[in-house]
Amino acid sequence: MNSKPPEQTGTLRRKGRLWLEFVFLLIATPILLAVPGLGPIKSLPALAGLLYCLGVAKRSGWLTRELLLGLRNDWKPWLVRAGLVLGACTGMMMLHDPEKMFLVPRLDAGMWVTMILVYSFLSVYPQEFLYRLFFFARYQCLFRSVPLLITANAVVFSLAHLMFWNALVMGMTLVGGFLFAFTYQRTKSLLLVSLEHALYGSWIFTLGMGEMLAFPMPE
Repeated sequence: MNSKPPEQTGTLRRKGRLWLEFVFLLIATPILLAVPGLGPIKSLPALAGLLYCLGVAKRSGWLTRELLLGLRNDWKPWLVRAGLVLGACTGMMMLHDPEKMFLVPRLDAGMWVTMILVYSFLSVYPQEFLYRLFFFARYQCLFRSVPLLITANAVVFSLAHLMFWNALVMGMTLVGGFLFAFTYQRTKSLLLVSLEHALYGSWIFTLGMGEMLAFPMPE
């Protein structure tokens, strides 16, 4: 009876473990967080998963200054794409609810600035660490092509927003997931993709659509 070489067997076992990890961290955990009820206890797997990812990243040498803060000189296509996305969001808001445009900066400039800073540093950067740097370094071996890798990344990024139970949010984050995955795949810059993510999210909040993403809104 023919048997697989030890190297191939080891590779298959490692991929099997990675798939289990992938399903737990990026599929099961977001679904659990989206389940109504259960209280704070349902956040424990997410916290454990984050600590696990940080441990893996530290052991793998992914917490270097270059990987975390390196900025690539690839601004032109990034700026063009950002202009198109911001323009599309602005047009959507003008058609959907023009009376709420720029509601937050008009009514509470302090809240506006504070939330953009909190969102950018405490939400966007950790998300991009997990869904771009960690995802691409850890799970790239599971996908046979770059398009499959980017598609999987966009889908699980959208799934992370299931807790909002909003079809528009899911659709927007799916599109955003493709954009962010493409940016990271092309530049390998966590800082650049974080700036892109923060720019889009902050602009949505500034336009007046932040409520659907659980941003606080002025009374």
